[in-house]
Amino acid sequence: MLVLSRKPGEEIIIGNNVRITIVSVKGDRIRLGIDAPREVSIQRAELLTPVASTVVGPDHEIEIDLGGNHNPSIADTIRH
Repeated sequence: MLVLSRKPGEEIIIGNNVRITIVSVKGDRIRLGIDAPREVSIQRAELLTPVASTVVGPDHEIEIDLGGNHNPSIADTIRH
């Protein structure tokens, strides 16, 4: 993990197309501005939960439960 110190108004650039700006610091809160292309997903980590993902092949569809819960209506569904 790279750890950087920045002051309000300073920026961090990731790759060629993601720019993070330190907007303000108040107590233990830091406000960030993030400029990135629409195709880059930006999520708050605490809001992410494992969800079912669908893998589609030419002749079948398989749903996979990424949360580790065995729920036949969500996981293990195979259609030919």
